[in-house]
Amino acid sequence: MALSADIKKLGRHFLPAEFTVTTWQALEPYFKNLLDRNINSVNDLQQWLKDMSELEAVVSEDACWRQIKMTCDTTDKSLEEAFTYFCMEIQPNIQPYADALNKKLIASPFTKELDQQKFFTYLRNVKKSIDLFREENIPLQAELSVMQQQYGVIAGKMTIEVNGKEYTLQQAGKFLESHDRKLREEVYRKIQERRLQDQQALHDLYTQLVQKRDQVAKNAGFANYRDYKFVELGRFDYTKEDCFQFHEAVKLHVLPIINKIYQNKKKKLGLDVLRPWDTEAEPEGVQPLKPFTDGKDLYEKSVRCFEQLNPFFASCLRKMNEMKHFDLESRKGKAPGGYNCPLAESGAPFIFMNAAGQMSDVTTMVHEGGHAIHSFLAHELELSAFKEYPMEVAEVASMSMELFTMDHWDSFFDSQADLKRAKEHQLERTITIFPWIAIIDKYQHWVYEHPQHSIEERTAKWMEILSEFSTDAIDYSGLEEYRKIGWQRQLHLFEVPFYYIEYGIAQLGAIGLWMQYKNNPQQALQNYMSALSLGGTKTLPELYKAAGLQFNLSPAHIKTLMEFVDKEMENL
Repeated sequence: MALSADIKKLGRHFLPAEFTVTTWQALEPYFKNLLDRNINSVNDLQQWLKDMSELEAVVSEDACWRQIKMTCDTTDKSLEEAFTYFCMEIQPNIQPYADALNKKLIASPFTKELDQQKFFTYLRNVKKSIDLFREENIPLQAELSVMQQQYGVIAGKMTIEVNGKEYTLQQAGKFLESHDRKLREEVYRKIQERRLQDQQALHDLYTQLVQKRDQVAKNAGFANYRDYKFVELGRFDYTKEDCFQFHEAVKLHVLPIINKIYQNKKKKLGLDVLRPWDTEAEPEGVQPLKPFTDGKDLYEKSVRCFEQLNPFFASCLRKMNEMKHFDLESRKGKAPGGYNCPLAESGAPFIFMNAAGQMSDVTTMVHEGGHAIHSFLAHELELSAFKEYPMEVAEVASMSMELFTMDHWDSFFDSQADLKRAKEHQLERTITIFPWIAIIDKYQHWVYEHPQHSIEERTAKWMEILSEFSTDAIDYSGLEEYRKIGWQRQLHLFEVPFYYIEYGIAQLGAIGLWMQYKNNPQQALQNYMSALSLGGTKTLPELYKAAGLQFNLSPAHIKTLMEFVDKEMENL
């Protein structure tokens, strides 16, 4: 297929071209029109679905821009207010209409005449939404939307001083790569001490979030929020037991490789004892990798890298740049983290990140770039709902891109030695992320199964799970106070609960695609693009199959993939 990144903003046929979302009063007539409209044929139904899709795209993009602007500058109160206004005044009014429109669709006799294969996943999601909808949850969900953003506000203010200069915690991370061990330890402790200052605020925020979420689940008739969230996230194709199986597989087949990685690190650094501030360090005389200088340089080198992999990928990034859809550099007052935000109407997404000149920023950029390619490939699908792809596939798009691009990282590095180090860093990261995913996931299962827990119980459970998945190769003695709040640095716990196991599932998919790529690069990229262009129109196992993968969380399957990565690391 000839692909073009010359994405066109969706044409409007239902809403006026110049309409923008301001108040609920201005928006409501369009929802009312859809609700009151007579549907007398399958053609009427298809037009109705297109109009509803257009309305969803307009509203969704407006909400996304409010969030993007607020995260780019958490110090501007007016941006936070605009976001809060949407969450409190507009979204809650949409929800009863969305439920009524879902019911209208399912009740229509013409729904049976739609292409059942094409509409299967969409209709399955609609039925799920009807099952979950409760009027009394609307205000709770509105409050949760606003409260969740408080995490970014608190974390966005965290800075430390190093050598008399102020750095965000993201920026300060680069000192942990220094070969000056004293400096590394000093910066590590400063970062942790800074986190300790806000531990109570984050404890309190999390407690409130857990209790409100538990209430939402109980209102909808669920035993706990975990069970509710599995349904809400559309986890139709795996269960909590599969997650537990994944946790066990990590202990069995990943931890031994991680022990090996850190033993090697210790040897390379010539240390008797490896401490947590040593894991990113380089030996004396080896300079930390400097893949780029600033946001502009990062963008340009990423385009060169994507160009070598597939020219279509590069043209997607250029299109986004032309539309000013990047905010890449870390600065004070900017929310932490990185994301790719799909924009349903414009089509070209927005990439937000906190680059500070490190190797991990390159990984973030190509990761979010993979998400962006997914947005471009799915944009042609006719309904907004068809573009709602499962997270387990969304993350395959991004994580595979991290591994595919490795062969073209010479756009970031002049020397072969640096390139080899960068690849080692990437493969180590591919493996060392697994225990953290298992820890965060297992922790959430416990938190929401015991929503009335005290802070002491929460801390004890966290430490227990942490030690279960910890490597013996790193010495954490004397750092217990820091370790107890380690979970607070994970934004997902606050903002997108239960969204984390997806990274583990997707990493398995990405490794599978990379195995294909090592064998036949063109075929692997073709499988990758074929699967992504299906959006959410197929089930999770079907999307994996389209990518030439098997959807499998068994320890045996995970063992095979880990052995492959381990071998690739040895080959480097």
